[in-house]
Amino acid sequence: MNSKTLHITNGDFTTNYLKNLQFKGDFITWREMLCEGKTTSNVGSESFWKNRFHFFEKNYQISKKKFIAYTVKEYKTLCQKKEHNEIVLWFEYDLFCQINLIALLSWLKRHRKGHLISLVCSGKVNTSQKMHALTDLNEAQLKQHYKNRILLTQDDIAFADYIWQLYCSSSPLRLETISKIKHTTNLKYLIPALEAHLKRFPSFENGLNTIENTILETIAQNQPKTKQKLIKYLLKQENDYGFGDLQYQKSIVQLSDLFETKQSILLTKKGTKVLNNETNYYANLRDDFSYLGGAKKYNFLHYNQSNKLFQITS
Repeated sequence: MNSKTLHITNGDFTTNYLKNLQFKGDFITWREMLCEGKTTSNVGSESFWKNRFHFFEKNYQISKKKFIAYTVKEYKTLCQKKEHNEIVLWFEYDLFCQINLIALLSWLKRHRKGHLISLVCSGKVNTSQKMHALTDLNEAQLKQHYKNRILLTQDDIAFADYIWQLYCSSSPLRLETISKIKHTTNLKYLIPALEAHLKRFPSFENGLNTIENTILETIAQNQPKTKQKLIKYLLKQENDYGFGDLQYQKSIVQLSDLFETKQSILLTKKGTKVLNNETNYYANLRDDFSYLGGAKKYNFLHYNQSNKLFQITS
């Protein structure tokens, strides 16, 4: 394993796992979740980080000191790393990782032109139908993934950059068009991630997106005793989003009028009606400052029956 390798990972768990397995090289941890909140295409610029800090401060009460120490400092270290023979990206199949990945590739396209860039991406292992995270892999599997890492072509990097520009645009409709076209690319999990992304816009049927509907379905089916147990159920479910506790907690708070906690968490009558598409909850959730990428979340509706996205015109 080349000592002049720069490993950029999807999180601290992966970084620590690789270090424990004595992978050689330098490490950068990409600590962001660009799948949430407003994004701009100029990755790494002052305005980019200012916008991201405002999102984390408002939605997760992250202080500027912590944001700089945790995220911006790591990015500045990346800016200083220019001498490596190869840059290896360690990212997973889910939406969380795929959006971070294309943002990073957009940055690399501009600031590390000509560098050898390869990708280690988890997902399906052999004939298994289950999707695996990088930290699910044992030592032998992880080293085999590294050995079989995919060299990204200039076309792959340009495609990632193009998708990132579309993701940051004010309309997701072009992303919808792209997601329905077959593409020859080594970024094989990107299109499924885009399909999952489009389902995060509120549905025409009841005003909830697929994640919010899943929360109500999980309550109805399992009647968990506490919100913590509800989150555990959600985390155990196989999905394409890669969300953690924080993202689910935020959604659960937004839906709090649709369930009640007694001996267990139960849907209210209104919650049941929303889940059954008998009433629409869109007006209760609408927020003009809620963004998915560059698009205002509540300016678009996803029509589940036809799997199409529509823009709301005023």
